[in-house]
Amino acid sequence: MGELNVEKLIGNPNKGMYLKQLIADIKALELMLENDMFEKDVSRVGVEQEFCLVNEEWEPAKNADQILEKLNKKYFTSELALYNLEINLEPVEFKGECFSELHGKLKELLDQAQKAAEEFDTKLVLTGILPTIRSKHLKLSYMTPVKRYQVLNEAITEVRKNDIELHIKGVDELNLKHDSILYEGCNTSFQAHLQIDPNNFAETYNWAQAIAGPVLSICTNSPLLVGRELWEESRIALFAQSVDTRASTFILNERESRVGFGNDWAEGSVVDFFKDSVIRFRSLLTTDFDTDSLTELEEGNVPKLKALKLHNGTVYKWNRLCYGTTNGKPHMRLENRYLPSGPSTADEIANMMFWVGLMKGRPKEFDNIHTKMDFKDIKSNFFNAARYGMAAQFYWDNKLISSHDLILDHLLPMAYRGLYSMNVAPKDAENYLRMIKHRVRSTNGSRWMVEGFRKLKKEYKTSDALKILTATIYERQQKGYAIDAWQLPRGDEFRVPKENRKIGERMNIKMITAQENDSLELVLSMMRWKDIHHVPILNDHMDLVGLLTWTDVVKYLDRPEDHGETIKNIMQRDLIVVDPATPLEEAQALMQSNKINCLPIVRNNRLIGIVTSKDL
Repeated sequence: MGELNVEKLIGNPNKGMYLKQLIADIKALELMLENDMFEKDVSRVGVEQEFCLVNEEWEPAKNADQILEKLNKKYFTSELALYNLEINLEPVEFKGECFSELHGKLKELLDQAQKAAEEFDTKLVLTGILPTIRSKHLKLSYMTPVKRYQVLNEAITEVRKNDIELHIKGVDELNLKHDSILYEGCNTSFQAHLQIDPNNFAETYNWAQAIAGPVLSICTNSPLLVGRELWEESRIALFAQSVDTRASTFILNERESRVGFGNDWAEGSVVDFFKDSVIRFRSLLTTDFDTDSLTELEEGNVPKLKALKLHNGTVYKWNRLCYGTTNGKPHMRLENRYLPSGPSTADEIANMMFWVGLMKGRPKEFDNIHTKMDFKDIKSNFFNAARYGMAAQFYWDNKLISSHDLILDHLLPMAYRGLYSMNVAPKDAENYLRMIKHRVRSTNGSRWMVEGFRKLKKEYKTSDALKILTATIYERQQKGYAIDAWQLPRGDEFRVPKENRKIGERMNIKMITAQENDSLELVLSMMRWKDIHHVPILNDHMDLVGLLTWTDVVKYLDRPEDHGETIKNIMQRDLIVVDPATPLEEAQALMQSNKINCLPIVRNNRLIGIVTSKDL
């Protein structure tokens, strides 16, 4: 999709032309398969590396487009958000030292990107979700000013006809609405590609589905979003919800999410797979077409299947089937989309090697996997891995087994066999798969991040802890060690500057509030039980309408006859409030000049936090 000048399909007068092209692409694909045109005697592996850009305070930068201008467009491309970029490595033949070669090229390109970013006082961070992302970084002003992102956002929001809803529940809970797809920009991945034989598609794809949960469990690296501990790999839930075209209704709706694992084993050919995708998911975008695929075939050319690739580019299977061409020959490849970016490039290559080794090392007893395992167990395994990481248990070969035991006793030996069957250099196989083994016995990215965040929270406010955590990630990545060797943050990796602070960075979001029709007795009891001196008051629409302080209620302590009175008759209504972007010094001066000890922070009349004199 990145190569195409796209337009929204809904309401487009050329919709009929697009659909004609899409059907022609399916027919052309069918003919190429029947005439054995696909490259099958070579297997290649490839990589897409997404990464985050941060400013000097370790928050999301806003200059990806400027940095991209300094880089080679052959390898670098934009992403949805202005704090992300992507590297596309050239695929290499699956043999010998291909993985260390990919690793070396990846580090070389990341160094180029870092050098370009330094001109803008920006750094690169590899992580599945950047810890310092906050709601202010999810406004449309942070969307990359490229037409295809704007068009995709408009298309998805128009199909939904409602705001996008996010609800992820882990240790903490995230529950909100959003008016764009920019939450998808929080996700950064390490996408691995494996060229496959299209004549053995269903068997290969089903095996990829079967191993997805166990592979993900050891690779999780995204437990935090806007300061909340969610899933061990929160990207899985976040991506699925952030580009969901289904609106919530009171009607039972069986349609699939555009981001998903699938609902059953694959059957038939690659053509059947794409046909099913076209049936299940409406097309969102179109582009210009010079000719159709069937004409290209008749003229002896390999068609690009532009319409089909455009459709496939907006259907985000965690194991996605992709069509492409290499040296003038068509090929099919499997794209692994669930691996997160980071924690280090070594970890990423190890994750990739583990996956492709398993893909090539399937024992004969797992042939026809669809007859030996229940698909719902496989799907359950995947989401258990996303939620619980290395703590997950899986149904494997009809037995319940821990992630640790399954990987160490079954999957790692299988991966070694698969790599050796492809003549991968033994020193490469041992080097990278040893990292997987060490990780199983120590910690993975998400667990390190959770433990580091909890440690920092004992001494720092959430916003400061997240900045120090991000600085630590960068420092450890620069040293090049795999995650099992990382020490937890010390706390001195970043000295949070006292100047240019915003009140939103100091506010307390865990507040006790009351409703304006609550009784004085209830609120007085709450304040005494929790030893608090300030209670924000909300109306039925959850808007901030008042504030009750201990000074307001203390005179009623010895007047029990008044305790049944509602607090709306007692609360302060003329409130001094600020938004979270207010400079800290300005907010402090406001409190001092007005002789108040509590300052509510609001956004669109909604209370999002408070700051008291004690907090400051």
